[in-house]
Amino acid sequence: MTSASRVHEPGPWPVDRPATDEATDHLERLFADAGDPANPVGRAAILAADDSGEMLPAGEELLTSYGLNAHFVPTELGGRLSRLDDLVRVMRAVYRRDPCLGLGYGAGSFMAAVNVWTAGSAEQRALLARRLLSGGRASCAYHELDHGNDFTRAGLTALPGADGRLRLNGRKEVVANLRRAETMVLFARTDPARGSRSHSQLLLDTEDLPAGTVRHLDRFTTVGMRGVQLGGIEFTDCPVPDGSVVGRPGQGVETALRSFQLTRIALPGMTIGLLDTALRTALRGVRGRTLYGGPAADLPLSRSILTEVFADLLLADTFTMVAARAAHTAPAQTGVYASAVKAFVPTVLIRAVSRLSELLGSQFYLRDGEQPLFQKLLRDVQPSAFGHASRVSCQSALLPQLPLTARRGWRADAAAPLPADTFRTGRPLPGLRFADLTVSAAGRDPLARSLVTATEAADTDDPLTASGRAWCAELAALTVDAAGLAPALIGPDAPPYAFGLTTRWTGVLAASACLNTWWCRPDGTTPGAADPAVPLALLHRLGTHLDHHREPLPRHLAEPLHAELLRRFDAGLTFDLDSRPTGA
Repeated sequence: MTSASRVHEPGPWPVDRPATDEATDHLERLFADAGDPANPVGRAAILAADDSGEMLPAGEELLTSYGLNAHFVPTELGGRLSRLDDLVRVMRAVYRRDPCLGLGYGAGSFMAAVNVWTAGSAEQRALLARRLLSGGRASCAYHELDHGNDFTRAGLTALPGADGRLRLNGRKEVVANLRRAETMVLFARTDPARGSRSHSQLLLDTEDLPAGTVRHLDRFTTVGMRGVQLGGIEFTDCPVPDGSVVGRPGQGVETALRSFQLTRIALPGMTIGLLDTALRTALRGVRGRTLYGGPAADLPLSRSILTEVFADLLLADTFTMVAARAAHTAPAQTGVYASAVKAFVPTVLIRAVSRLSELLGSQFYLRDGEQPLFQKLLRDVQPSAFGHASRVSCQSALLPQLPLTARRGWRADAAAPLPADTFRTGRPLPGLRFADLTVSAAGRDPLARSLVTATEAADTDDPLTASGRAWCAELAALTVDAAGLAPALIGPDAPPYAFGLTTRWTGVLAASACLNTWWCRPDGTTPGAADPAVPLALLHRLGTHLDHHREPLPRHLAEPLHAELLRRFDAGLTFDLDSRPTGA
């Protein structure tokens, strides 16, 4: 049965079908069977491109003909971007095939564009929309090696020259697609004074920059994401066209922090596609090996690793999708959920791929069978932890908001919980309102409130009520520990204990996402089709990642998940919440 002829099949945790089935399934059909040696975008071609350190030309042509860039452009500007979770689904299909295509062709343009959709003028938004819809690329130039993720200390300047026009001086380094992009969003210091209003973003077309004032630096080579062209650029007294500043001068930090709220959710959500393929590749490999007189896949350790990685993938997907949908239902609080997702999910993904490598044993280092693809995925997943924003930088964004949230947001009389449709993946959502994204959540946390209200409303005989009560107790303990944090303990030089509190907060939010996805499951679910073993397994794995325990999944939770894993593998379905057909 081909991927095009398969149909979605319900798993043990039924969800409403998302609206992007047609768009994502069409993309999957275009990619076709990854195992076909003659497929120009199949595994063999992807590995050849990786070996040469280049983007796969056939893959870029496929995505251009598909019109992938339209998914980065809001519908009111002629594109297809209306929901963040829909964008994640489409891009996840690309990451399942080749993470380099996902980052190098798609995600880089999205990261640049969000800044313009958030703060740009009508003219700037229209200009960038036309550029992307015509197949052009945009690059997001924040990074400087001297300052890492601390972009507020960026040294590149855009200060007025003698003629009053802004002139660029300085450099940006390790930026994806910088040489290939026709448009860039550049983060620059526009005021020599210190402070949060000293930087701005500039929207620039490369053709408008005079020759002789711009020099491209040599490409930066990397261990992972080899095909993504990471470049650098140096400006020397380069004049900037009038009208290039995005938003108001000095608004650059604020715009970046608001834009990060979408990209810090979307990129980890996209990267779950990488883990999907890594799990499929490892399972295919152990099924083809014989150890100790039997299939390697049947060994207890193999079964345990495969099942727990499957649970980790579902955990990451559940948390990410709830956060993505909360960007529509609680945009003012999205900054908290974005930082929590970016701090937690990439670590889960990296650990999961690393655990899968154990299944390949001594054959892991060979260059035949499933090993070359898995080796590439193991390399490619590493940048997800620090690219765009590191775990510590996301914890640093959470920490200043924690004391006020503990005092205000978790009280019984606090703001209402999230709407139930936030947890129902196929239900309609309000439009994505970029203007409603805020730098501070003002001490409100409707996702944590959803944990409390849903647990209070749950039946005493519900199989997840006890877990809900345990996480409510953790929230109560966190309230006590965090409410009195002194200002000296919430800055960048905060002690490990304070950062540990943000990890606990993230755990509460992830638990709420899992529990409420269960409690808000579709009405009319066939008896027996919704297995509480799934959310219980996810919560068990969450406890493992938070160092609450180190116990493997109990058999009564592991067996249903293992059976579902094998069923999806044999049916050619993805391992995420959507359980959609794939030829990956």
